Amino acid sequence: MSLGKRIIRHPAVQAALGRLAASYLTLVRRTNRFTVEPANADPWLDAMSPFVAGMWHGQHIMVSFAGRPVDRVATIISKNPDGNINTIALERMGVRVIRASGARGRVVKDAKAKGGAEGLRAMMRALKNGEIVAFSADVPKISRRADAGILTLARFSGRPIVPVAVVTSRHIRFGSWDRACLGLPFGRGAVVFGEAIRVPRDPDPETFEALRVRLEAEMNRVHDRAYTLVGRLDRVGDNWLGRAPRAEAA
Repeated sequence: MSLGKRIIRHPAVQAALGRLAASYLTLVRRTNRFTVEPANADPWLDAMSPFVAGMWHGQHIMVSFAGRPVDRVATIISKNPDGNINTIALERMGVRVIRASGARGRVVKDAKAKGGAEGLRAMMRALKNGEIVAFSADVPKISRRADAGILTLARFSGRPIVPVAVVTSRHIRFGSWDRACLGLPFGRGAVVFGEAIRVPRDPDPETFEALRVRLEAEMNRVHDRAYTLVGRLDRVGDNWLGRAPRAEAA
């Protein structure tokens, strides 16, 4: 392990960085003028709760902005030490973090399969206890292609998936595989909720795949709509190919 990685993984350094990240995100949330769509979403969201909040992985930095004061929100982060900073930041933003492996496509046929079972069970308990579970829908390392894992969670929990997108007009776009964006202060923001998708307990393969495709399309739609509301295009091409992060002004 390199010296730099050892320093970053030191508990004191990670605690300081996590607190700094939370403070920065609070600044971004407070200094952007957010629009929520649909405008009268509260009664609808209350009727759906608890639900699985489906997000693209690149949205995970700002997903806490979508939570309302009345919501109890949980999310899952792997036990890898690299997730400690995100965990500290999210917890300070009011999100309960589950440290476990996520439920991916390999557990579709068997809820007790090894690998993602730990995370699947933990998220099902969270939903049963009334928490909204924010869960990234991407196939691992493949941006914006819906994986079976999020549908598996909806299938076994009986709770709907509600696609959600959170964007800001001013942001830094990274060159990571997930096309992540980090909001900047003093701009416009949008939180868009999409059509709820329910997964039956025992879908046949054709039905399951049709729901996966429908979810993918709806998540792309709310993401595009959020950018439209802040007057931006979702310019993912430049840095997705590995170029340096770029700030986009309002």
